[in-house]
Amino acid sequence: MRSLHFSPPLLLLLAVLTLQGCAILQPPAQFYQLEQGNPELPQDDKGPALLLGPLKLADYLLRENLVQRELDDSLSFSQKARWAGSLQDDVGQLLLRQLAGQLDTSRVALYPDRVGFSSQVQVVLNISRLDSGVQQPAVLEAQWRLLDSAGVQRSSRVVRLQAEHGGTVVGQVRAQSQLLQQLADELAGAIKSMSIAGTAAPRKPAVAAPSKPAVKSQPTPVFEPATQTEVFRF
Repeated sequence: MRSLHFSPPLLLLLAVLTLQGCAILQPPAQFYQLEQGNPELPQDDKGPALLLGPLKLADYLLRENLVQRELDDSLSFSQKARWAGSLQDDVGQLLLRQLAGQLDTSRVALYPDRVGFSSQVQVVLNISRLDSGVQQPAVLEAQWRLLDSAGVQRSSRVVRLQAEHGGTVVGQVRAQSQLLQQLADELAGAIKSMSIAGTAAPRKPAVAAPSKPAVKSQPTPVFEPATQTEVFRF
């Protein structure tokens, strides 16, 4: 039986054709973003100056690929479905827009972008879970803290939210977006309560003291000049 011998140019051509065939067989990636919803724009701008962050996402979420949770609670990363950009930035922008509309304030900033910004309320947020699967519901687990302008913690809570979906990637992304909007609702409610509790009571108008009867002037006594005292300022 005669063996086949291929020249180097022919081998190179076969390699290129093989790679092209693999690329054709592999499905193209699809990119997704969180749904921002339809938050209202601030109208009277009477809400507090709000700083959102630091915002921390669990390490397993800091990937380009969408996370899929299996029935045995193991995690896999989809090779076809990917996030269009940074998921952490997407989460931050969604929450910031929702809070601005619900609190009626355009004075908002996303940490660490706080140059020249003085906040009245700061939200420190840690999201430890945000995922779903074809047969697993979307789940959000987070812990948030509210700080006042002096950096004193005024409120804190651990939350777990869950939403069902139809199993498709689009349905999963929509369900995760809805959970983040629910989280924004909860934060807005807590901030409103904090603002009401921290509002100072209005001052009563000062009442003029009754005028005292005029006192007859007395001769001004004469004192010896006191020794000059040095004053030290610190």
